[in-house]
Amino acid sequence: MADAFRLLRAPPGDPDGPRTPARRVRIAPETAGEDLLKLVLTLVELLRQLIERQALRRVDAGDLTDAQEEELGATLLALHERMSELCAEHGYALEDLNLDLGPLGPLLGP
Repeated sequence: MADAFRLLRAPPGDPDGPRTPARRVRIAPETAGEDLLKLVLTLVELLRQLIERQALRRVDAGDLTDAQEEELGATLLALHERMSELCAEHGYALEDLNLDLGPLGPLLGP
């Protein structure tokens, strides 16, 4: 572990001088509520997509009965429709919730 810390480069500037604050995210008070809403919707959509993928794995593996598959399909469809409604209520499309993670690519799948 000590070797790993030695490999890190020292921050630029005078080590004994005054430290400048790290970059901070600045949020305008008038858009904070909308920004928070968009973040929450993004997280809910991410969880919905993860649940959908897990459900598809279970269906492919044959772990579910036909009745369970139908119920799961209806539930996932209802969740997708409700997310679309929530986005429309606030002026977003589901595509607007996809965050660009730079070299990692987009957060949400297609």
